[in-house]
Amino acid sequence: MKLTFSEYCRALFVLLLLESNLALADSLMITVTDSAGNPVPDAVVYAEAAAGQVLPKAALHPVEIEQRKRKFIPKVTVVQIGTEISFPNNDSVKHHVYSFSPAKVFDLPLYSGKTADPQLFDKQGTVVLGCNIHDQMIAYVQVVNTPYFVKTDVSGKGKLDNVLPGKYVLKAWYYSLPPNAQVVEQPIALIGGDSSAVFKLNIKLDAPAN
Repeated sequence: MKLTFSEYCRALFVLLLLESNLALADSLMITVTDSAGNPVPDAVVYAEAAAGQVLPKAALHPVEIEQRKRKFIPKVTVVQIGTEISFPNNDSVKHHVYSFSPAKVFDLPLYSGKTADPQLFDKQGTVVLGCNIHDQMIAYVQVVNTPYFVKTDVSGKGKLDNVLPGKYVLKAWYYSLPPNAQVVEQPIALIGGDSSAVFKLNIKLDAPAN
């Protein structure tokens, strides 16, 4: 199909604009600490667009939360709306996975192996997972409506890569915060290049064992 000169110019302009945005994409280093300044691992930080900015569509990939040694692994998972999660049982005993959370209610009766169907997480919010057989098994899924999210490592740090320039609201979530606690957030404007942000959560973690 042949393009007219005006169509060619318009397509070239769009291509240059996309390349310019990608060249200006930001890397945002996140640090999360508790009230005493200690690093907080497994904190979720995500950037939501402010002022009506349209976020790019991200490719969604299936996620697994396995059951092993009578635990959910990982304990904390963060996914974008529309992601499917499977719950393979790699234990020698059967498990019964469920959630009563408003963001995702489901029930997987006793099973072992990978026989349980994957679940679609299509609503924003916190999902608490449990096992009807083993009360100590608890895990969390934070479902966000943005492609820009990260879970902090053992040093309380995480990195958001390829964030397009714009105005955002950074939000931080941690599983031990009260369910009705106000979301910790801060505005940030990204204009290209490397940036950083720090969150201090109103929690006190136990000191690591020596």
